[in-house]
Amino acid sequence: MAEAPVFLIEDDAAVRKGCEQALAIADIPVRGFADAESMLAALATTRPAAVISDIRLPGRDGLTLLRELRQFDRELPVLLVTGHGDVAMAVEAMRDGAHDFIEKPFPSERLIAAVRSALDKRALLVENRQLKEQLHAAGLSALIGETPAIQAIRQLIGTLAPTGVDILINGETGSGKEVVARAIHDASGRRGPFVAVNCSALPETVFESELFGHEAGAFTGAGKRRVGRIEHADGGTLFLDEIESMPLALQVKLLRVLQERSVERLGSNQSIAVDCRVVAASKADLKALADAGQFRADIYYRLNVVSIDLPPLRERRDDIPLLIAAFLQEAAQRYQRPPASWTPADLARWQAHDWPGNVRELKNVANRWALGLPDGLAGSAGTLPAASLAAQVDAAERRAIETALQASSGNVAQAAEALQVPKKTLYDKLTRHAISADSYRTH
Repeated sequence: MAEAPVFLIEDDAAVRKGCEQALAIADIPVRGFADAESMLAALATTRPAAVISDIRLPGRDGLTLLRELRQFDRELPVLLVTGHGDVAMAVEAMRDGAHDFIEKPFPSERLIAAVRSALDKRALLVENRQLKEQLHAAGLSALIGETPAIQAIRQLIGTLAPTGVDILINGETGSGKEVVARAIHDASGRRGPFVAVNCSALPETVFESELFGHEAGAFTGAGKRRVGRIEHADGGTLFLDEIESMPLALQVKLLRVLQERSVERLGSNQSIAVDCRVVAASKADLKALADAGQFRADIYYRLNVVSIDLPPLRERRDDIPLLIAAFLQEAAQRYQRPPASWTPADLARWQAHDWPGNVRELKNVANRWALGLPDGLAGSAGTLPAASLAAQVDAAERRAIETALQASSGNVAQAAEALQVPKKTLYDKLTRHAISADSYRTH
């Protein structure tokens, strides 16, 4: 792709030509204009990397142009060229968002240096925006669903993730607490690791050493220094799952970590600074546990600055088709099998199930289904609700599309020809049925 040019607006043809030559010699693509109006018209087809404009122009002046360009793209660097009497005006313009101003007469080196500074700033802004978008997409794409509750959670994560605030996630077993925690980390921009600790899975005898680390000889069998999970999470995110299971004696030490962001290894008096974000998750009501003296109230209030409540799957049944489609796609890739299909009766059965194991249980069902096994749900052989005509038509259409993709090895154009539909129509149907043509391609 060609490098974006710098737009130069100067009504004096000789000055414009000289500036164009100086920038071209410096390998900076440039496009000159005699007035602001012609430059604005060019924005319809070309987005510049920066704009250089004389303040005094026929028609729109440089200050008016600056305001319009700020509305067009607030990150677009605008450099103003001024005469001696316009310096005060240019300084005011910089307060309004101009990147720099160049006072006439100026040597070509001054122009080139100012433009390179603007281009470097633009490149950094674009890179940071792309990185944030990638991190945001990477984090939130794992949160499958379109019910209002899930949309609200995605929006909340997008708002909270970059702030660094500690977060408490509440939800039943299998509802996706770790998925949300990873989404927060991925969307945060933190470059350190995501360190997950299942507080209920660690024996109390090793809990302190695992979490806080130890020095050599700190206790019997401690032959080498060990970096604990908290210290390992420096620069990243510490995820404490089922925090309600953490021993009360260790909650005091955790409180210090939360308050001071420092940790002491067992057998050491040295305090080690740790820059980590803490995300905790609980399947129990921590407030009730704190009131009953089974969980430290100060820890609860320290963690509960911001909380995210995950709904159980039975409260978001409309998301089941999206979830099962995604899980079947994932399972097909893992087991190297073509994606499994389902009937309206299958979907009706899944949507009628209470899902005590929540999304985790649904994922297990998808894995069994992908392997050609029964879904294993109790009562699956019983009488099922009759599927509507629309549901039966959808199921038949899905099977026809999958058959065509299988026969064409995932070639959408060939599949569209076989089905006698326009390629765009088939792409729309692939999206609606959550079918990936890539899964049918032979490698």
